[in-house]
Amino acid sequence: MDGNGRWAQRRSLPRSVGHQAGMTAVRECVEGALQAGVEVLTLFAFSQENWQRPPEEIEALMTLLQAYVAQEGAELRERGVAVRMLGDLERLTPAARAAVDTIESETAQGSVLALNICLSYGSRAELARAARLLAAEVAAGRLAPEDVDETALARRLYTAAFPDPDLLIRTSGEHRLSNFLLWQVAYAEFHVMPVLWPDFTRRHLFEAILDFQRRDRRFGRVPTPS
Repeated sequence: MDGNGRWAQRRSLPRSVGHQAGMTAVRECVEGALQAGVEVLTLFAFSQENWQRPPEEIEALMTLLQAYVAQEGAELRERGVAVRMLGDLERLTPAARAAVDTIESETAQGSVLALNICLSYGSRAELARAARLLAAEVAAGRLAPEDVDETALARRLYTAAFPDPDLLIRTSGEHRLSNFLLWQVAYAEFHVMPVLWPDFTRRHLFEAILDFQRRDRRFGRVPTPS
């Protein structure tokens, strides 16, 4: 979800307007995912590094989160979308945290689409958290050191309940991961597009999916002769 600020800047508008426009793109992306039969959609909404932004911008983003829950929660529940917020949620304002708890609770029974929204999220911090959990279990004698493997670590990530992503879509033309799902995207296919997030539509999602379907995914193996 990259490019809200640049979208607003190009129109001589406040950054907060760009974030508001980005909410429309969230709806478009979710609608497109439902239409395409996507089972898990993970959006990167707010990174841990974003806490360094001006207080007024952070306040606007927290307010937008609350507005999203109020405006979209009921429809997401009706459409079978289960929303989960992934990240260090303890840093959220009380009102924003209450909104998170509300939408997670109200949509928990959704079985059509799992919508993960990474909020106050950083992949390095997530990995460090998983390492601490493993270390604590080893220290307590509940886990043997030799049982600490890739599976054990993956089970302690925020995304433990979900498969690793098949496709990573990067908007605004950036060619970097920006501390997003570093462990999980080890074998994901990347699709980079120049469109800024507020201009992202389901057509862009379908374009990325079609490109993904043309990829030859080998996972380190020799291609199978056709």
